[in-house]
Amino acid sequence: MASATFHYRAVAADGKLRSGVITAENNRAVARELMRQGLTPVYVGFEEKKSAALKLPSFGAGRRTDVLFFTQELSTLLNSGVPLDRALSITSELTTRQQFRGIVLDILRSIKGGKSLADALALHPLYFSDLFINMVRAGEASGSLGTIFERLSEFERSRDELRSYIVSSMIYPGLLAMVGAGSIFVILNFVVPRFATIFDDSRMQIPVPTLIMLQASHIVQNWWWLVALILIGGFAAFRFYISTPGGKLWWDTSRLKLPFLGEALQKAETSRFARAMSTLVGNSVPLVQSLNISAGIMFNSRMAGSLKDVAQGVKRGEGISQPLARTKMFPPLASHLLTVGEETGKLDAMFARMADIYEEQTRAAIKRFTSIFEPLVILVMGVIVGALVLSMLIAITSINDVAI
Repeated sequence: MASATFHYRAVAADGKLRSGVITAENNRAVARELMRQGLTPVYVGFEEKKSAALKLPSFGAGRRTDVLFFTQELSTLLNSGVPLDRALSITSELTTRQQFRGIVLDILRSIKGGKSLADALALHPLYFSDLFINMVRAGEASGSLGTIFERLSEFERSRDELRSYIVSSMIYPGLLAMVGAGSIFVILNFVVPRFATIFDDSRMQIPVPTLIMLQASHIVQNWWWLVALILIGGFAAFRFYISTPGGKLWWDTSRLKLPFLGEALQKAETSRFARAMSTLVGNSVPLVQSLNISAGIMFNSRMAGSLKDVAQGVKRGEGISQPLARTKMFPPLASHLLTVGEETGKLDAMFARMADIYEEQTRAAIKRFTSIFEPLVILVMGVIVGALVLSMLIAITSINDVAI
């Protein structure tokens, strides 16, 4: 096997971090060499800049980044033969976010007090999901905790990358809409009032388009606070409604029917479901339990609720592909892939393949949505601004026809 150059970061006996490069056949050989030198590896990879371990969450990266960092560190340390308590101690030292360091230390105290790692993680449900906890529990039972954390690291990284792509893709269209709305506000609040002074001493009959524009400007100037209160109150009422079970179900169902965006949301949820199922089924978690856990991590309550029917079908011995197809909540290809997985006995591999397919299709669907949404925003804003300018021009040309 050909040798390759690996970047590494490791903790020395004095507690200091050291980094460098080692040429070896694989990353496990690098880890063994570092352990022989008395170093505890915390990252081994081809390119140091790609290491999530190097990007310590030091500036409010949030819970997702904390969990990803925690998972990757434990995966590297446990697979290098470091005992669990020592691995947790090293992870706490490398964590720069004070709040999360306290959580890691609390987990370490719980383990030293006799709790299992899964039970210790369950004490912090805001950070660790049911999927995460059940995976760790399965790893403890099978004695393969290092492998479990490696799979969890892949799962968290894939989910984080997809979410980051969706968020970054929507930033530009959102900013474009905000700038357009701000431009219209400036025109109505500052430009139009100055233009309206032309008609102060005029006896001409103001054209209807211009009159509408002047009334809109008057509302913006004098009643903007009332409009703002109405918008804020309406938004707050809407948020309260969709926080209720019935309101959330209605909203999640409605979003799936939106042109272009609904398709992207469906595929994103399908990839999230498939990635979770691949991770769970691949580690011998029972299928019905896996479905219940996967439903708990999905954002869309309508699609998550449909998994209850799928679980009932599995209990009746119908398998998973046919009950999933009957829900009509998931793309048709999903049930076909699972049929092949059931026939070949490689359901976990097929779930993984499904996750890869729908993550890629989600990116394509988001790209299609933004490619349509961006020019649509420009067109709408252009029509509104053009209508305002045209109203001014109509009024100006009308002045020539009236005796002052």
